[in-house]
Amino acid sequence: MSDLAAQQDLDTELEKYRRELTGYCYRMLGSSFEAEDAVQDTMVRAWRNIEKFEGRSSLRSWLYRIATNVCLDMLNAGNRRARPMDLSGPTPVAQAQLNARPEATWLEPVPDGRVLPAVADPAERAVERETIRLAFVAALQHLPPKQRAVLILREVLAWKAAEVAELLDTSVASVNSALQRARATLAESPPTASDPANPLDEEQRELLERYVAAFEGYDMEALKKVLHDDATLSMPPFDLWLQGHENIVGWMLGVGAVCRGSRLIPTVANGMPAFAHYHAAEDGRGHTPWALMVMDIRDGKIAGINSFLDTKRWFPLFDLPAWLEPLAPMEPARPAES
Repeated sequence: MSDLAAQQDLDTELEKYRRELTGYCYRMLGSSFEAEDAVQDTMVRAWRNIEKFEGRSSLRSWLYRIATNVCLDMLNAGNRRARPMDLSGPTPVAQAQLNARPEATWLEPVPDGRVLPAVADPAERAVERETIRLAFVAALQHLPPKQRAVLILREVLAWKAAEVAELLDTSVASVNSALQRARATLAESPPTASDPANPLDEEQRELLERYVAAFEGYDMEALKKVLHDDATLSMPPFDLWLQGHENIVGWMLGVGAVCRGSRLIPTVANGMPAFAHYHAAEDGRGHTPWALMVMDIRDGKIAGINSFLDTKRWFPLFDLPAWLEPLAPMEPARPAES
């Protein structure tokens, strides 16, 4: 085999693992862009050191070892990404102020297709989706980096303790101890619950249709009916977050009134339904990007609206259009023929 053919074969073999490695790095880092950078660094390191791969473990295990080291190096800087509700309490709408924080503060959304490998087993698929939810990834950020790696490898990816110990160059006892401590930390501040939403059932589809109709029609009474009493609204990069449907509606009728005339286009993010939110263009022609809304559904109502406002970053990542054409005017109904 020629050197070129061997290089192409190696590239093909490494690419098989890109998506699952991106999911792993995303859970570790809480950033979709940093996760992709970490995986690219992993692939480069693997390529440069392939002659050192002795085959004592699988290529997959070796790549996870490299990816873990890359993530641990990135996390040594001490940055921990969060949601607004992880940093402060809710603000009553009457006292609401918009204070922006740097991009590196925030937990980031991620497209399902970038991080969820094709898994045939329904139970595995459910675990994969549950563990990329914003609330779950936010909870992981409270763990020290090595405990985070252990928990993801053991509980999400179902690795054996001995496999994790080999990957981390430690003992099985140390892995078990780290897992126990990680579980205890998560039990103290468990991630908020959300109903599974893939695929959406009929009730969830109907709920989201009502949400879209209420939001696009700016019908606040209808909107209130689809929100939980304690529903939350957050808007990174602003640290403000609101809790309760009265506060959310109050915001929408005040500062948020700029959203009147919006359009919502369905997508998916973090294993949950999401919407690309477009504002009416200032020149009156079409609609322009405003936010990526990642939804949480619980017990038949909307429990959380996570609106990410940096659309210059998010819309290209989610392959969303940069502009929506004006809606065609409704044609008048034709009179019935006699």
